[in-house]
Amino acid sequence: MKNVSKYPWCRALSGIGFAAAVMAGCASVPAPTEQVAVAKAAVANAAGAGGPEFASVEMRTAQEKLDGANQAMAAQDYERALWLADQAQVDAQLAVARAHSARAQQTANALQEDSRVLREELNRKNR
Repeated sequence: MKNVSKYPWCRALSGIGFAAAVMAGCASVPAPTEQVAVAKAAVANAAGAGGPEFASVEMRTAQEKLDGANQAMAAQDYERALWLADQAQVDAQLAVARAHSARAQQTANALQEDSRVLREELNRKNR
């Protein structure tokens, strides 16, 4: 009995499919150098906006994710690097928002205190 497949085209098609899958795996995710640079700039911006003072948890998280993205880039794990860079950018933006909110709250508190002091002085002068 001969060991010849009834469908020789099936073997060829599966070989082509396997080759395509291997090629797709090799060309998966390009190095996200731009995204890592944007994340780095976002973390630096957050640091300049008062993130370490007013949003220390978010700043630490953003910095850790940026460091992880850089490590993933070095290991050529571009999918992880992209994900971590995006997450670092979001955390840095949150740190900026929290820092701005905290500064606005400080300003509002200072204005309320100034108003209270002025009212007390006016009340003293009117007595």
